[in-house]
Amino acid sequence: MKLDVLNVLVLCTGNSCRSVMGEALINQLGHGRYRAWSAGSVPAGYVHQKSIETLQRHGIDPGQPRSKSWDECAAQSFDLVITVCDHAAEESCPRFPGRPKKLHWSTPDPAKVTGSEAEIDAAFDTAFFLLKNRVEEFMKRLPGPAS
Repeated sequence: MKLDVLNVLVLCTGNSCRSVMGEALINQLGHGRYRAWSAGSVPAGYVHQKSIETLQRHGIDPGQPRSKSWDECAAQSFDLVITVCDHAAEESCPRFPGRPKKLHWSTPDPAKVTGSEAEIDAAFDTAFFLLKNRVEEFMKRLPGPAS
């Protein structure tokens, strides 16, 4: 019996770090029960290389992420919209078809951290583990679509 898939949109301002990591984590940890996309209100136009490196270092397939506007997703129906940065949470999101549930997972922006390579890596790891823990906790509470 085929299960439905829950569609999730992860939003951030630049769509270069946190939302990209959230998308990859949901897609891999959801084992096909969830399908995630990410987008930004003001896309940076690039995916931060440290996001990709962090995902790979922790065994998560980043897929082929692309920094894009949430306008590209405005016609798609989502079951859940998650904001991962405080700025995006305060903005007026486009209206997505249906009635998606909305969550906010405040996550510090690792791209704003300056310092040594080790300090920058630590900031990306912090964001990664915050998001991973939230994804895992969310999936425990909402295990996926029913058959």
